[in-house]
Amino acid sequence: MIEKLISEMNAYHVLSAETIEVLKSIFQVRHFRKNDLILRAGEYAKYYYFVYEGLLGYYKLDYQGDIIYKLFFQENSFCASTAAIITDQPSSFNIIALEDAALIQYPAKTFRELVNKHHDLALFQIAYLEQNWVVKKEPLEIGLKWQSAKERYLELYKNQHLFKRLKQHHIASYLGVTPTQLSRIRKELKS
Repeated sequence: MIEKLISEMNAYHVLSAETIEVLKSIFQVRHFRKNDLILRAGEYAKYYYFVYEGLLGYYKLDYQGDIIYKLFFQENSFCASTAAIITDQPSSFNIIALEDAALIQYPAKTFRELVNKHHDLALFQIAYLEQNWVVKKEPLEIGLKWQSAKERYLELYKNQHLFKRLKQHHIASYLGVTPTQLSRIRKELKS
């Protein structure tokens, strides 16, 4: 499992043997059952996670107590309440296992200290953030502002590996529509 995580990190920037050994000492394999909360909103985010197996949902509750999914993390994804870690504030988001999951967790504080000590790890972090917080996230944010729910549905549908694993209420929440509206979208697309 750890080797898969190292391989994913090396895809962003190749790490030295020394850095890899230090990282291995902070990695811990954790298993979660479907519907286990990995992080609760209001708690301090102490860990970064790598999804080895399973599917995670990243959500918050609106004022009516309805779940609003922001992101889904599947295998080979890095997951955390990053803003909470950076600001050292309680998380606004929950992280839940939508399927049984095997994760590798590592302490955020220790990892951030290592980023300051190991130049190659800092380069990994920069490359990862550029790719996932700018290149991938920017179109999502633009889509939320300018695309209709139907267009966002079609974008999500393109990722069949993820789409087939989501329940209809997950999809509706992610799109910001009611289940009834989602049914209408699906019906319209079928005809």
